Amino acid sequence: MTAGSSDSVTKLLPMVFADPGEALARARALLDAVPSPLDASVAHQVIGIWQRDFGDLRLALHHLRQARECAARADSADREADVLATLGVALVHAGRTREGLAAFERGVARGAGHTRARVLYRRAYVWWVLGHHREALEDVRRAVPVLRQADDVIWTARALTLRATVHLALGSVERAEADFTAAEALWDTTGQEHDKADAVESRGLAAFRSGDVPAALRLLDEAEERYARLGTPTFMLNIRRCEVLMAAGLAPEALAEADAAIGRLDGLGGQSTRKAELLLAAARAARPAGDPHTAIARAALAVRLFSGQRRTWWETHARLVLIEARHAAGRGSGRLVADAAAVAAKLASFGSPAAPEASLLAGRIALDLGWTADAERHLAVAARSRRSGPPLARMTGWAAQALRAQAAGSARGVLEACRRGLDVLDDHRMTLGASELRARATEQGAELAALAQRASLVSGGPRRLLVWSERWRATVLSTPPTRPPADPELLSGMTAFREIASRAEAARMEGRPVPALDREQRRLEREIRSRTLHMRGEAPGSGDRFDVGRLLERLGDEVLLVELAVLDGRVQVLLCGRGRVRRFEAGLLAEAETEAEHVQAGLRRLAHPGAEARLPVVEAAGRRLEELLLGPAAARLGGGPVVIVPPGRLHRVPWALLPSLRDRVLSVSPSAGSWLRARETAPPPEGCHVLVRGPGLATGGAEVPELAARYGCATVLEEDGARVPRVLEELDGAALAHIAAHGTFRADSPLFSSLRMADGPIVVHDFERLARSPYRIILSCCDTARLASVGADELLGLVTALLPLGTAGVVACSAPVNDAAVVPLMLALHKGLDAGLSLAEALRDARASLPGDALHQATGWAFSAFGAA
Repeated sequence: MTAGSSDSVTKLLPMVFADPGEALARARALLDAVPSPLDASVAHQVIGIWQRDFGDLRLALHHLRQARECAARADSADREADVLATLGVALVHAGRTREGLAAFERGVARGAGHTRARVLYRRAYVWWVLGHHREALEDVRRAVPVLRQADDVIWTARALTLRATVHLALGSVERAEADFTAAEALWDTTGQEHDKADAVESRGLAAFRSGDVPAALRLLDEAEERYARLGTPTFMLNIRRCEVLMAAGLAPEALAEADAAIGRLDGLGGQSTRKAELLLAAARAARPAGDPHTAIARAALAVRLFSGQRRTWWETHARLVLIEARHAAGRGSGRLVADAAAVAAKLASFGSPAAPEASLLAGRIALDLGWTADAERHLAVAARSRRSGPPLARMTGWAAQALRAQAAGSARGVLEACRRGLDVLDDHRMTLGASELRARATEQGAELAALAQRASLVSGGPRRLLVWSERWRATVLSTPPTRPPADPELLSGMTAFREIASRAEAARMEGRPVPALDREQRRLEREIRSRTLHMRGEAPGSGDRFDVGRLLERLGDEVLLVELAVLDGRVQVLLCGRGRVRRFEAGLLAEAETEAEHVQAGLRRLAHPGAEARLPVVEAAGRRLEELLLGPAAARLGGGPVVIVPPGRLHRVPWALLPSLRDRVLSVSPSAGSWLRARETAPPPEGCHVLVRGPGLATGGAEVPELAARYGCATVLEEDGARVPRVLEELDGAALAHIAAHGTFRADSPLFSSLRMADGPIVVHDFERLARSPYRIILSCCDTARLASVGADELLGLVTALLPLGTAGVVACSAPVNDAAVVPLMLALHKGLDAGLSLAEALRDARASLPGDALHQATGWAFSAFGAA
């Protein structure tokens, strides 16, 4: 700082990013003491910086103009140059770009040496905000040597961090990481806590650009914690997290985060530039979240703001999102092709990594219009990105290549491009440790999988269609999930979550309000989920490749496997067995989904006495479902066992209700590959039987005492003994587990679907900690077979959590059931198991043994056997 200013005042400027609240308080106190013009200039500048970055931009501009006037009165050229740079940043953030750049021109002219280098650094930052990356690099190149020569650690670290961020915007990840590493080493020698938090945030961005989503989420969460301790807003972090969440397949969460941040920014009267960037983040998230109209509205407003701010780089990216959203809303036209092509050319001139995405979009729209020559030109440009770059950029390239092959009529070319593209996504998916992220990431391969299915149907017949139906179905089950780390904070969070959930449940049962407990439970759920999303994948490959020959060999001459594929909205039935694969065409998926909902509603009614009149209605719906889902294949099932492999959107169908399946040995599997793995899973040599009885059941879990007497040596956990740690300990490696407990399915957060134990809920995250889940497990409670359909064709819930962990067979329920009617079904089921039957065989016989009334029939239909044990 310029001579003449006291040491204490000199320290105020760096304090803004070391302890923002304290710096603001001291600056206000200084102004109250009637300081000299020089000291007043510093105080006003500190308040201006605080308001610019953390508060009201209008107040920031007021104080920064005051700071400039005070500096002029003090006749300090360096002081005035420094203030002009701060003012320039604020003006640009307010959308007044021309005035801001003019302030920088005056600042560069007024400053000298070290001060001018600081001004150049801040102008470089503004160039980055405006999307002028080459100009930003040039100003940083001029500033860094001077800052280093002056041994100015703080500003050198800031300049290196900025240069790294610009490199990332241009796709130069290695250069960025080198600069981030150098900057971080400098930050470790300072007390600049806000700058340190920014460095952690920047490392999160670098991790994301290099393809490491779990590390990016972990670092951004760490940065958020640091900012929270300082009490400063985190709008740039919100923008970056939105980008990472979208790459992780969490677009609805990204949209919610962006919209919430926009609300907070508007409440503060904050930076117009940040608002435009947040609108762009919201628009990007809205389209994959299934809301193209919101995407159009957000993107159009972002385009207007960026245009007014003279931020051409950003405006062009916003135009790309706007065109994508209009295309998703069905607004294809020749004008849209031209707009996408113009955006692609402009992005390429900027060196933006998004350029191939724009070319792919132009090619798609041209294909929709039948403009094959134009489509080929644009798709050929987009396809160049398939050979290098981060995974999602290569995916863009392979998608373009597949569309080129499809337009040229080359089924072989389509299949090769789809295979290569899905291999890229497989490698990316296996870096993710959390099963939720693995499942959601598959959405990015849905188009390639669908293209391959169409091509295989045309060129390769039913066997090839089966291979491609399996290629991108239930991929999460192909390898065991990464075990949650032995993280003390995660374990204590799980314990606290159970305690709070248990207290909330008890209060609800007593009719007491529980808003505070609900808020605390949601907070703990967010923390637990956040920590699990940080896990990196451990599996080196992408799981077993599906082999049709191996499947047919295992099925033999008796068992038939029915895989339902969906092409262009219609169900294709692949009937596998007796050495061959046959294809039949059935009904429309949308109609089947509607009918399945009617059946579920009927089963809910039949779970209560007095609803017998609904039985014929439910049975009629079952006949319609059979026609829609099996079509002519229903007459060719023979009399042997059947395995049904439905798409994720049909996971709630009670298959035993369908007339052709009602009286036979029937099991369900998420994929043919999953059934094969279950079929080849060996039971534990010395596994025990575990019987668990949770609290609050209408029957008190009446089957458990009888089963305990039958099995003799079984471990029985009930009352206070049925606590989550003990239950997990006994379940690990068991041969058979029977759990009678209330089940809760969480559609909003499927991995918090739970079974109620004495000390609170046991959730999917708990089961994922098992070294080996029970070989067979029976869940005699409501909704335990309900699953969330996510990604391309993935399912999340209790059943799918168990299958990759060593469980070969599960019996569970997809609807609410009558507790009293469940007891005889369960006793009959175990009688069959005792006689050496499989779960599917025992469940078939158990249904047949029930009374013929509507209540017991509905109870039998609601339960399914999953897997192959």
